[in-house]
Amino acid sequence: MKYLQLFEHQAVIFKALAHPQRLELIQLLRNQELSVSEIYQMLLLPQAKISQHLMVLREVGVVRVRKEGRSALYSLSDERITRAHDAIRAVLVEQHQQEGQSQQFLHTIQDLLPIQADPVCGMRLSPKTSSFIEKYQGKEYFFCASRCVQRFKQNPHKYVVHQQESHAV
Repeated sequence: MKYLQLFEHQAVIFKALAHPQRLELIQLLRNQELSVSEIYQMLLLPQAKISQHLMVLREVGVVRVRKEGRSALYSLSDERITRAHDAIRAVLVEQHQQEGQSQQFLHTIQDLLPIQADPVCGMRLSPKTSSFIEKYQGKEYFFCASRCVQRFKQNPHKYVVHQQESHAV
């Protein structure tokens, strides 16, 4: 492969990644396989749109699909995609900290603790792996995706009570 061809292939992948909803999909798939219906439960997108985004990512080799019965389970094709995703987020965090912007960027990307469960869907998250962080009654809650944070905001008491009961067991 010629040197220039490598850049061309790299540009195709970057073009596929150049969409916030596809980046959110990568975030969800970082440590697990999910079906379209499971992803739908976490994102504020119609299932058809999720399928389209997954198809784009699959065509460039970022995600792969595994059939299990009638279900199609999606996962990242290589763990280095997660590391590249985290590296870019780390650059953003550093830039925003230097510029004194946005409270959401105050967590350092290397901060792996505390590990918590998304109060809506139960996915295990930390400041590094969460897509959203919300404060409620003085406590930070980590969320995997937009639909989970939206559900929490609509009725936070439902999820805080549920989470407190599950920790008491």
